[in-house]
Order: sequence, then structure tokens, then C-alpha cells
Amino acid sequence: MATKAVKVSVYAWEGLDKKGTKITGELNGHNPALVKAQLRKQGINPTKVKKKTASIFGKGKKIKPLDIAFFSRQMATMMKAGVPLLQSFDIISEGADNPNMKKLVDDIKQEVAAGHSFATALRKKPEYFDDLFCNLVDAGEQAGALESLLDRVATYKEKTESLKAKIKKAMTYPIAVVVVAFIVTGILLIKVVPQFQAIFAGFGAELPAFTLMVVGLSEAVQGYWYIILAALILAFILFKRAYKSSEKFRNWLDRALLKVPVVGPLLFKSAVARYARTLATTFAAGVPLVEALDSVAGATGNVVFRNAVQKVKQDVSTGMQLNFSMRSTGVFPMLAVQMTAIGEESGALDSMLDKVATYYEDEVDNMVDSLTSLMEPIIMAVLGVIVGGLVIAMYLPIFQLGNAV
Repeated sequence: MATKAVKVSVYAWEGLDKKGTKITGELNGHNPALVKAQLRKQGINPTKVKKKTASIFGKGKKIKPLDIAFFSRQMATMMKAGVPLLQSFDIISEGADNPNMKKLVDDIKQEVAAGHSFATALRKKPEYFDDLFCNLVDAGEQAGALESLLDRVATYKEKTESLKAKIKKAMTYPIAVVVVAFIVTGILLIKVVPQFQAIFAGFGAELPAFTLMVVGLSEAVQGYWYIILAALILAFILFKRAYKSSEKFRNWLDRALLKVPVVGPLLFKSAVARYARTLATTFAAGVPLVEALDSVAGATGNVVFRNAVQKVKQDVSTGMQLNFSMRSTGVFPMLAVQMTAIGEESGALDSMLDKVATYYEDEVDNMVDSLTSLMEPIIMAVLGVIVGGLVIAMYLPIFQLGNAV
């Protein structure tokens, strides 16, 4: 029967060193008595030991994928430096700013201390560590090369998160433009246009069609702004719920986004980069190609590539070469196919795939920079057209009145 792991807490302590100087710090322990004993062993006379409570704001801080990437790099560095596994957990836990991350590391340490393997401990936290991560760590433990596999995992996570950050950066900019344009238009229609409308009422002349259209739009927004706002919020909630619950909707969106100008090529190249990076990492770790492709399918982040990788897996399992199968799907770019063929012929598939991943990651980086530069004048143009159009609509009757006089 397995013994239940004792919970480790963080204790804030105060004490006196051998010279009588007052010092403070934090220490992990099972209870205050053990913490005091540990401090005495270090030559510190503890005067106060108190369990540290998590901050109200810190408690709700989520563990992000970037935190897991940082944890991977820290573990790789510790293991390469020869630090024992359990001690590595302690060092990382003490240095963690996020209380939830600290708890996660402590939980993993308790599992390993109880006799479980590192990979088994990670598998008990599937919300943070996917199958690919766990399989690579498992392969490293079995091969006796955990430090080198952790280094590969860390590099993989860093590259993946860096790629995701670039995609988010590219997508955030146009969304920000739309939001700003919407807010500016709303303010003008609700606050500015009614002021001109009061002036136009005293003209007693027929207003231009463009001005009438803007006035009508202003009246509609003033009268039904709450309905418009509620509709937009509801549409956002329904979109989010459909994306989470409906696989069919997610698949449709994946296919549709690949056809969108500018955004499509960016997502396409990022999917190729993720495919090559994941396959290079798993294959270099000694995972058989067919099994590696299972992990790769889910890592591409797009249904078109996921289906293509599943087809590649079926073809490879029947004896077909990887590059032939990739070519037959009609999804992968010719450069990736040719580099894969060279890798298979030379027996250096992992290094060639690594080069493919690096090439497409650089391509994504360049596209994001170009898109950012392109969006700056587009923002000015969009806002200029909206604001300028509304201003012209308001001043057009005044110009016509001046001409008539």
C-alpha cells in the first residue's frame, strides 16, 4: 500500500546567526518543528517560524506555458550541472514567484520522493505537461540521459512558446485596430454628431445624402447602443463556447484561417515549423518514427496538418519513406519535403528537420515584423477614413450653405 505524501509548506522565519545578527528568510518544510531543526543545523537560532500564506492576488495567478518552458530550462540546467533531482526541485521551488508554480514543483517533488519516476509524476499533471513532454522525459530516464533529454525538451518548449508569441503578436495588432476604430466611431456617433444635428435643425434646408446617412446611423446607435453592445458580447461568448465545445467548428475555422490573406501564410509557416521542430525533437530522443508522428499530429495546431500527419503516419507504418508520404499529402512545402529526403538519405533526419524548423521560424519572425510595419500606416489610414468621413459628413451642409450664400 502506497504511503500518502506529507504536504510541504513554505515557512517565513526570523532568527539569529552565530554572531547574533538578526536574519530572515523562507524555507520549505513539513511543520515548524522540522524547519527549526533544519535552521539549527545551519547554525541559525530561530526566534520565529510562521507558515506563509499565499497572497490574495498571487493565489489566482495561472501557470502559463511560458512558466513550464522556464521550468524545463531550469531543470535542464540543474541536471547538466550535476545537481541531484530532488535538490533541483527545492531550488526551483524557492525561486518561483508564482505560488501556484511553487506548489506544482513541490507536488512533483513529493511524487518523485515517494518513489515514482519523474515522467510518472509529470503525467499526474496533464493540464501542464502533455504526452510529448512526458514521453521525452520517460525516454531520457530509461536511457540514462535525463539531462540531455531535458535540454532538448527545454529547447523545444522555448521555441514553441516563442513561435506562439509571434503569432499572437501578429494577430493582436489588427484586432487592436478594429477595437480602436469601433470605440472612436462610437464616441463620434454618440457625442459629436448630435451636436451638429442640433445646428442642422435650424438650417431649414435639405441635408446631403451622406450627412443624412451619418445622422441616421447616429440616431440608431444612440437609441440601441445597449442592444448593439449586448449583441457583440453575446457573439463573442458564443464564438468562444463554440470553439471550446465543437470540434467541427474548430476544424472549419482552422481551414478558413489558412485561406485568409496575410494571416493564412503566417499560420501555414508556423504549422510547418511546429511539425518539423516536434518531429526533430522526438526522433532525436530515440522515439520510433511512427510513434513520434502521433505526438507531432497534435502539436501542429491546425486540422489540415493534423490530418496530413495522420496520413503520413499510416504511410510510414506500411514502409513508405517519410519524404514520399509528405509529398503525397500536398500540404507540406517542397523545401520541407526536399530537406526531409536529404535527411533520410544521409541518416541525419533529426538535424535536417531541425534546420527546416529554424528556417520556417525565421520566416514567421520576418513576416510578423513586416506585418507590424505594414499595419502602422494601415491604422492611420483606417482611423483617418473613419474620422475624416464623419467630419466631412458633418461639415458638408455648412460648406453647401456657404456656397449658396
